[in-house]
Amino acid sequence: MAGETIITITGNLTRDPELRTVGSGSTVVNFTIASSTRTFNRNTNQWEDGDTLFMNCSAWDSARTSLASNIANTLSKGMSVIAQGRLTQRSYQAQDGSQRTVVELRVEDIGPSLRRATAQVQRQSASSGFVGNQQGGYNNAPAGNASRGGYQGGAAYNGGASSYGAPQQQAPATDPWGESSQSSGSSFGSFGTSEFGGNGDEDDF
Repeated sequence: MAGETIITITGNLTRDPELRTVGSGSTVVNFTIASSTRTFNRNTNQWEDGDTLFMNCSAWDSARTSLASNIANTLSKGMSVIAQGRLTQRSYQAQDGSQRTVVELRVEDIGPSLRRATAQVQRQSASSGFVGNQQGGYNNAPAGNASRGGYQGGAAYNGGASSYGAPQQQAPATDPWGESSQSSGSSFGSFGTSEFGGNGDEDDF
């Protein structure tokens, strides 16, 4: 939409996402991302943290997605994430009666950063929300030790069958890429022997 400010932010969650239901019945999740700049100090030959931006974020469930619920079931304090969304500004009345204005990120897409961790994605069906490990949806364990983390599921390939339950499809009988030519050692099989003028009619280049 024209005039909106779209940003992408990377950082760490400063608290566990808080999932709640508002008066209208909608589900929203709130959390904060701390994003710090890092600069290399040539005098000490070390990386140093610069100023930190604390970005308040919110995300909502909708009729098409369960974004808020997925965030609450997957992410937790300390995790490194990448989030994209729209900057919004809203005003509210504080308990002391003063009027306050805050700027927050309305998250439209978010996921864990894989720079120093691994994650396994579980596909979400159209009729249900995210099904993850409620004890912690992120796997910070070394590769091969997937028992500690959530955010797991059917993204792996299982032998001859698709991970989503569909059997592996065989190539059609007339597939030119699936046949080998008996008269030629070409890896393209019979493709090109009749459609493009027969065998050996053209000079080799």
